[in-house]
Amino acid sequence: MKTSLLRILVPLLLVAATPSLFAADAAPPPSWHAQSLVEAIGYVVLFTAIGVALAIGGYKLFDKCTPGDLHKEIIENKNIAAAIVAAAVILGVCIIIAASMLG
Repeated sequence: MKTSLLRILVPLLLVAATPSLFAADAAPPPSWHAQSLVEAIGYVVLFTAIGVALAIGGYKLFDKCTPGDLHKEIIENKNIAAAIVAAAVILGVCIIIAASMLG
């Protein structure tokens, strides 16, 4: 009884273990990690452009959602409190953008 069970289990274990033996030879899946310096610089430029555009968009959206014109208040009236609020909004948006880019 034991020998017949071993005759069935041993080939099944060998067949089940065979794919894991060749797993190291498989090509790694593609990723966002740069493989060269030029590719890394390209990713930096791409993410910088996207980040700056989203930061400006977030500031403009905040300006539209609040009463008054924040940009006019900072430039024409030289309101330092409004400038501090605008800086806090830009930093907050940038933190969110950086967190989303890092994954």
